[in-house]
Amino acid sequence: MSTADAGCSRWFPLLIFSVMKPKHAPSLKYFSALLAGILLSLMFSNPASAQGGKSDYDRAFSLRERTANLVYRAKIEPHWLADNRRFWYRVQTGAQTYEFILVNAETGLRQQAFDHAKLADRLGKMTGRTMHADNLRLSELDFVDAETLQFVASGKVWRCNLSDYSLTTDPTAMPHNTSLRHLPAPHPSLYTGDETTIYFVNHTTNDVRLAWIDESGEQQFYSVIAAGDEREQQTYAGHVWLVTTGDGEPLAVFEAEEHGGDAIIGGNQSATNEMPTRHWRRDRGPNAGSPDEKWTAVIHTNNVFLRNEQTGEESALSTNGNAEDSFSEDFSWSPDSQKLVVMQTIKGENRKVYLIESSPKDQLQPKLLSYDYNKPGDKIPVPRPRLFDVAAHSQIPVPDTLFTNAWNIEELRWWPDSSRFTFLYNRRGHQVLRIISVDAHTGEPRVIVDEQSRTFIDYSGKHFSQSLDATREIIWMSERDGWNHLYLYDAATGQVKNQITKGEWVVRGVDFVDETNRQIWFRAGGIRPEQDPYHIHYCRVNFDGTGLVVLTEGDGTHQVGFSPDRKYFLDTWSRVDQPPMTELRRSGDGRLICKLERADIRQLIKTGWRAPERFVAKGRDGVTDIYGVIFRPTNFDPKTKYPVIENVYAGPQDSFTPKAFELFYNMQTIAELGFIVVQVDGMGTSNRSKRFQDVCWKNIADAGFPDHISWIKAAAARYPEMDLTRVGIYGGSAGGQSAMRALLDHGDFYKVAVADCGCHDNRMDKIWWNEQWLGWPVDDSYARSSNVEDAHKLQGKLLLIVGELDHNVDPSSTMQVVNALEKANKDFELLVITGSDHGAGESPYGKRRRADFFVRNLLGVEPRR
Repeated sequence: MSTADAGCSRWFPLLIFSVMKPKHAPSLKYFSALLAGILLSLMFSNPASAQGGKSDYDRAFSLRERTANLVYRAKIEPHWLADNRRFWYRVQTGAQTYEFILVNAETGLRQQAFDHAKLADRLGKMTGRTMHADNLRLSELDFVDAETLQFVASGKVWRCNLSDYSLTTDPTAMPHNTSLRHLPAPHPSLYTGDETTIYFVNHTTNDVRLAWIDESGEQQFYSVIAAGDEREQQTYAGHVWLVTTGDGEPLAVFEAEEHGGDAIIGGNQSATNEMPTRHWRRDRGPNAGSPDEKWTAVIHTNNVFLRNEQTGEESALSTNGNAEDSFSEDFSWSPDSQKLVVMQTIKGENRKVYLIESSPKDQLQPKLLSYDYNKPGDKIPVPRPRLFDVAAHSQIPVPDTLFTNAWNIEELRWWPDSSRFTFLYNRRGHQVLRIISVDAHTGEPRVIVDEQSRTFIDYSGKHFSQSLDATREIIWMSERDGWNHLYLYDAATGQVKNQITKGEWVVRGVDFVDETNRQIWFRAGGIRPEQDPYHIHYCRVNFDGTGLVVLTEGDGTHQVGFSPDRKYFLDTWSRVDQPPMTELRRSGDGRLICKLERADIRQLIKTGWRAPERFVAKGRDGVTDIYGVIFRPTNFDPKTKYPVIENVYAGPQDSFTPKAFELFYNMQTIAELGFIVVQVDGMGTSNRSKRFQDVCWKNIADAGFPDHISWIKAAAARYPEMDLTRVGIYGGSAGGQSAMRALLDHGDFYKVAVADCGCHDNRMDKIWWNEQWLGWPVDDSYARSSNVEDAHKLQGKLLLIVGELDHNVDPSSTMQVVNALEKANKDFELLVITGSDHGAGESPYGKRRRADFFVRNLLGVEPRR
């Protein structure tokens, strides 16, 4: 029973008793009027008072399960035939129905690849199994000729004569083994590779449950696979999938591979710890052998030696290496084998972070753990390239005046004629990024590309360079004109030949450099000014900046895949409020050839699913457009006032508001409890202009809040159901830092915050991320952004969450905030999740506690009652 229902049950007996005994009251008429007034009050009171109950929690936390696998025709994987003109794909058309489509890219003809009913009938008779026309399990399709289809089914290679659908098998032909290995135990999904497909085949006699193991090791339910049934699951290489019984007992664990495969459940496969064998030569580092195979470079006692491959004799090239300034097995030979470059590196500080695992699984007593973790200001390794003359067995000095105090030196490469080598130098502080060229005969260095910034160079997110040996040119990415663009350099003189791309839009990444045709294929944001500037579009341009073609068109964010000869491409695009569409287009001009698929979300809509809304409003300057999304509960009532909760992550390394269609976002779970949830990308984040991102420079505490607040107020002005007297915020990692900062600096607007695994003091966090945006040396800007320093300013309700085994952000960062809050005599709540790594707040327990905190402090009710 909800809170409102409980209230009614307490009132009605009293009222009825009073009405029935008018002698205890001034008059019956008085009580009748009183009863009518209370009933009207209950009818028109804020329904939010009835939210936050058990039924709301049940609905919210079952959303992922109730909406899983209810979008069809959304994803396709083309299989191009040998002629590069035709391709086929298998598309899901319903819960367990599929069809095979054949497309002629030249003519635009899209049709069924074959008569599904005829093939199912003939194949069923040949195999003795029941075959369904709308669920044929075929793989490795190949149209041998106009009348012959070859495919694999039931473990055999078949040929089908398409004129009469007669079938033959080739007993000598063997299908590829597509079965995935069974892993011995589940583990977190450690990386996300290319998109792929797994076919789960349930050979057991019971229904099984399928769950993805996310990055934190938590299970995310996806579907139930009936006994004897199969399920096609889109996933990514490296993602781990767990199959369990209905009671949760593990049955099988699979890790998706790049080329997909079959996940056989209940077959003869058994778990194995065997991993692919890798053979390494232990006596030599990368590129140790000279191109002419006469020499091998080795490291002994921190110095470089050459081994004569004919005699086996070794001789020293260097003598100045020691434990504090040693040479590494990072060798780069000149193509003519006459010169060798080896990195000599001054040793850095070896800081360790210590953790206590309070409740290890394999013993009773706690464990002390440690890991390497440099923090801002720490002494770091400083590499310098050293050049050696092989014939003379001597070192050629290379003055380091142009590359002192290196953060790193990488991308070392020789010119084909062995006359010089180049490398990329990133100076600590990230305000100087250079390509240095060194003369192989004299050791004289000079600057070819010199990128400098008064704030920061976004080397971690916006770096691209490619040398073109044949023409001695370099393609270089830069924000020097205020927008992220590409430039063409003369690699011999260091002069800019021309700017390749330009305009008030940004290059989001380079996909392919075609040296033959002197063209660059790249991704862009904001290049279609009538659209959201965060939408990704695919483009092509000539090296000289002419011939710019925007290949994609639809109003959404795009992902494309090219035919093997790059003459055609499949374009899948969507928005948060627009399900995916897939089109076939020509690469020459982007012209539409035919529409392939439009996602079918009819079954999803039947669950009550509600699309998030895109919303645009002006930022702090009253000029700049700020983009965000709004999530409402599926039982949304426009007459109700809803508290507003912001999901915040304002890391300068990217933008974070979702742009593509997904059938489930975690924000919807929170909205379902009786909130309106929003997410915004304000100034200080990436993928807009340099000026837009520069707001973060030495100013992480800003977190875009002036833009966020302006945007939320504009949204509330348009949608009065947003109650700005009750605003909450939550985030993790850098978002955890920002969530707490909202209460410190903007406590008049934000009232409740949940900060998960926050890097609350940037001096306590990882070196690369913080020195990138706050600079080096460490100065007072670090203290100005510290939640520890400003803990005494806390207003509102705060819940801090931290995992005791966080390897990403030192957990002591949270505990130092706790210490400062205690000293300031501030009230707050702390949740330490044992055995949990980074992102503890996104674990099932963390999510539930976060929900409870918002329900209790924004809805004003006890949760789940």
